[in-house]
Order: sequence, then C-alpha cells, then structure tokens
Amino acid sequence: MEASVVKLNNVPRTATSPRDKVRTVKELAGIAQQLRRAGKSVVQAHGTFDLLHLGHVRHLEAARALGDVLVVTITADRFVNKGPGRPVFGEALRAEMLASLHYVDWVGINESMDAVSAIELIGPSIYVKGQDYQDPQGDITGKISLERRAVESRGGRIHFTDEIVFSSTELINRHFNVFEPHVREHLDGLRENGGLAELTNLIDGIRDYRVVFVGDAIIDEYQYVLPMGKPPKESVIASRFQDYEIFAGGVFAAANHVASFCAEVDVITCLGGSDTHEELIRKSLRPNVRLHALKRPGVPTTLKRRFVDPSYMRKLFEVYVMDDEPLTRDLQGELDGLIADLAPRSNVVIVTDFGHGLIGPSSIETLVDSAPFLAVNTQSNSANMGYNLITKYPRADYVCIDAPEARLAMSDRISKIGDIAHRLSDSRIDCSKLIITHGKHGCVTYERGEIVHTIPAVARRVVDTVGAGDAFLAVTAPLVAAGGAMDMVGFVGNVVGALKVEIVGHRNSIEKPALIKGITGLLK
Repeated sequence: MEASVVKLNNVPRTATSPRDKVRTVKELAGIAQQLRRAGKSVVQAHGTFDLLHLGHVRHLEAARALGDVLVVTITADRFVNKGPGRPVFGEALRAEMLASLHYVDWVGINESMDAVSAIELIGPSIYVKGQDYQDPQGDITGKISLERRAVESRGGRIHFTDEIVFSSTELINRHFNVFEPHVREHLDGLRENGGLAELTNLIDGIRDYRVVFVGDAIIDEYQYVLPMGKPPKESVIASRFQDYEIFAGGVFAAANHVASFCAEVDVITCLGGSDTHEELIRKSLRPNVRLHALKRPGVPTTLKRRFVDPSYMRKLFEVYVMDDEPLTRDLQGELDGLIADLAPRSNVVIVTDFGHGLIGPSSIETLVDSAPFLAVNTQSNSANMGYNLITKYPRADYVCIDAPEARLAMSDRISKIGDIAHRLSDSRIDCSKLIITHGKHGCVTYERGEIVHTIPAVARRVVDTVGAGDAFLAVTAPLVAAGGAMDMVGFVGNVVGALKVEIVGHRNSIEKPALIKGITGLLK
C-alpha cells in the first residue's frame, strides 16, 4: 500500500499482532500524516535496539507519554555501525521485539545510514533520544546534530529522556558468546588493561599528521553477471550481465582510508596517457587528499576487471588491462623528484607497491633516503608472483605484508608465521617493526627485541576481501609512526580489516568514527 493512500480509518489503533505494527518507513509517513490531520501528536524514537533491555523499555515508555502515538524506527542491519559481529539480532527480529511492547504503536526498518531521512518523511512533533546523547560532543558520528536539524526544520523538537541507562553493547559483550573463546579472552584482556582509552588516544594522536602515499594507480571494475550454464559447443560457463561498478582502487583507495584520520594526504603516482580515468579518480578522492600524477604516454591506467556473481559476491574471472613495463628514465626521474620534494615534509610515507612498474630501484633509494618514517607493502598478485618481494627494499621503519608474501620473501612455506616474522625482520630487511596479516587467523606483530604477538581476527561477516590489506596498512602506518605498541596497532588493524571486508569493492572508505565505534563496541 502506498503511503499516500493510507487512510486513518484503515489503520487500527491496536494491531492484531506485533508483526502488523511493522511497516515500511514510507507507510509510516502516510500513517503519520493521517494522524496529524486527526489532531494526534506523533512521537518518534530511533536506534539499533540490538538487545532489548530495561533501559530501552523505560526510554520508550517515557517517549510514549509525550504524545498520542509512538513510532520507532530501527537501523537496518547493513547500516549498523557498532563493530564486527553486530547486530546480534537481525532487523526483522529487532522490529518484532519492539512491536511486542504495548506502548509502541508502529515500527519501521530504516534503510539509511542515519535517521534524518526517516525524520523528514515521518515529521514527528517530538523526536526522542536517551540522555547519553544530550551532550553532542559525546556523539563521535555527529548524527545527533543532523537529526536535531531535521526534526526542527519540520516544526518539531528533540527531547532527551532521563531514564535508567544500560548499554546493549556492554551486555552483549558480557553475556553473549559472539566470538570464539580465544577471541573473547583477548578482548577481555584489553578491557581489563584499559585498552579502549589507550587505543582511542593513539588514534586521536595522529589527527594532525601529514601522510604521503607512493603507489600504483589501479582502477577496479566489477562486472556483475549471473552464471547460466555451459554452452553445448563450448567448454566455458555462459553468464548474463546484470550491472557494473567502477572504483578508484590501488593507492587511491588506500589514501582515502587514512584521510579520515590525518590532516593532509598526498598521493604520488603515474596514470596512463590513454584511458586515464582521471576524472573518476579525482572525484573519488577525499577533500584533504592531493593528487600528484605523472602521465605515461601510450598506455592505459591499470584496470582490473572482475566478473562477479552478485548472489554471494563470488568472483568468477579477472581480466587485467595494463602495461607493467618500468617507467622511462625521464618519468622515473620526475617520480623521484616528487618523492624527494614531498617525503621530507611528511610524518609518514606509505608505499603501496603493487609491482606494476611504477617503483624502480632509484625510487626505492629515494624513499629510503628521504622518508622520515617509511612504511611499505609489496603485494604479490597474479601479474608479479614471486617477483615483487619486500626484500627489494633494503630498509623500512614498518613493513605490513600478508602471510604468502612473507613466505615468498623467506622462501619458506612451512615455518610458523611468528618465526617467519622474526627471521624476516632480523635477516632479510632492516626493519624493526613488522606485521604479517593472516586472514581468518588475524595477524602477527613483531618488534625487534620483543616477543611475537598473535592478534586474533574479529571479522564476523566477509562480503569482499579486495583492499582489506591496503586499508590495514593505511590506518596502522601512522599509528606505528606515533609510537603505538605493535600488539595494540595489530588489534586496530584487525578491526579495520573486519570493517573493510563488509564493504563491496571501494564503495566506502574506513572512517574514524566507524573505527572508534567498532573498537568501543568490542571493548565496552
């Protein structure tokens, strides 16, 4: 039923069952309009309500007393921003639990990142939040200010209830077995040792940093196709085209991840002279990211085209459009000049070396000589397997690579990852701080002279792993430069990775508020 044709006399004052109370936000907008015409006042509350507890009950009871009808909107699962493993209860269950309360009249699932659009549609006389939102300085997302403006622009007002306060997150962490025992043990140890305060202070400490990225320009294209079957005369799988997305990946995606954490970001790279995708790249970069791009005549900007089954985001096939020959001497000289100019004025230089011909020996020498703090990742991929090893860098202050890349560098496929980290740092590259990411096993951190730490993974839902390692490197490198303990930095990196694997391609970047909320959600 369209919201515009909802009639008040067709909307029962008391639904026949809790499920009858659950409507779309558009339907709720039509219902609210009819109620206002009948002289009724509409109150709206909004939240996640992952674990319904007495604090919620008192809050909603107080909200209902402020008007004639109480409408509760909840955040859809895909927009819940409380860290890995959340929500514990899906949106349908959360909506039904709320609808079971007799003083909740209507419930809607809000398909948006915040409540602003729902407020604008429903137009409540009073918008209700709990007392913990009364101080806008405590809201790291800044959404409460946006919500206040939305309700006041429609002639309503915001009201903060003063009821008993509980934390769903804290109750879930204490009483629900969301994670495996070894993960819970690690989280408990961080809580007991003041890990939350230490981590938030560490992250806040890099806000004034200037970061320089040097790395390959890559465009990631997703072609969404549905497999149909094998043609009778061919040994291939036919598929039906559905849609496509194209992203600025490579060094650009990495730079966008750190842009929310640091004041200034510079990107040094080289685009193709043909099929540059420069407009897409510049539109994709965050406002505080400056692009310094050389042009290589006669070749395209590297494009990686993936054919993806959208049903479960399974990648079926990849095609690279690229020319990975080394830069000409003149271009390499220009690149080295940019590095020599920008690197000394930074706090951190991060190298995302995908091995596609950008970074030659002279650039490595310039990076080693001019970077005040040098963080490096050398990626092994299908185009350079075995040829793009971290050992081509004689020195770095921080190295972040994955387990296969570390094993290739050590020519060792058998030893434990902790032993590989120790030997790699001590014998193959002059680098005192190293993290090896290890997928579902988390990561291993090592600092020369210290013990190896294994930090468990906290990811609960994996949608797409593309770019997770780059996000890990981008956010952790400034934290290492700021003097963060390696085991703490490794934990931050694992949370970053958990947030990134829930994002398709590079649709979104890791944001500082989301990371702080994710860490808080795990350690509260």
